[in-house]
Amino acid sequence: MKSDRSDLASTKTAEVEEMSALPADEASRRSFLRKFASSVFAGLVAPAVLASSATLQAASLEEQTNEPPSQAKGGDTIFKRMMAELHRAMQKPVEQRRWVMVIDLRKCTGCQACNVACIAENQLPPGVVYRPVIDEELGTYPNVSIRSMPRPCMQCENPPCVPVCPVTATWQRPDGIVDIDYEQCIGCRYCMTACPYHARTFDFGYKYTEDTPAIQPYEQQANFEYGRRWVREGRNSPIGNVRKCHFCRHKLEAGMLPSCVTTCIGHATYFGDANDPESLVSELISRPNVMRLKEEAGTKPRVYYLL
Repeated sequence: MKSDRSDLASTKTAEVEEMSALPADEASRRSFLRKFASSVFAGLVAPAVLASSATLQAASLEEQTNEPPSQAKGGDTIFKRMMAELHRAMQKPVEQRRWVMVIDLRKCTGCQACNVACIAENQLPPGVVYRPVIDEELGTYPNVSIRSMPRPCMQCENPPCVPVCPVTATWQRPDGIVDIDYEQCIGCRYCMTACPYHARTFDFGYKYTEDTPAIQPYEQQANFEYGRRWVREGRNSPIGNVRKCHFCRHKLEAGMLPSCVTTCIGHATYFGDANDPESLVSELISRPNVMRLKEEAGTKPRVYYLL
């Protein structure tokens, strides 16, 4: 470092001595050319530097506006905001709530964490799935990519599964969740045929460990759907019934978010009351890059996707 400084000082000294040895006109001419070259260089480089800085600032601003609005409000996390909004919604009468789920496909990694959490939360047996994650291949080889799309029950505003049930075992609650009465369901599966999203599956009574020496205890645990305790044994409900996602209604009533929301490692799933204009989901579903599946069917699904 000291050597570099000494070399620089020696160079400057040599330049000064060289300028002193030149005639006055020649020294003045060289000084003018150096200043002129410096100004030209600055004129060429400065606009490029400023343009690059402006581009970076614009990109940074665009990233910020694409982030969920909750990131900028008091430093609260997304989960804290959704929990607060959930508790606020639960203070209202049920008919004044409108539950909505928003899934950001740009953030979904296809990890299946939401699907696994749903299976564990609802004690789902083989063949029964509430929230499958469907992988879609985009592009043409070798320029291909995979887009993962979680597909829960759409909780349609105009559910086609409800009017086809011959025993009125499925209906829509005032808050939009479509329920099933397992004791009323006769297992005809008309509703499965009517659903354009294939969001309903049938419980045939299978167990994961039925071909092993003993049924494992975790398969004998009860689940808590639709406000009561259900034990899968013999031919009792929900065996022999149609089953589907219900937005973890039992957790909502306990003041908790659905399991698929809290386990998403990419924070790609949001949940809340769309009747609350201040809620996160209300902000998200108003964006121009939002879409719903099969809107042409007129079902008006309450699950939205961000593209």
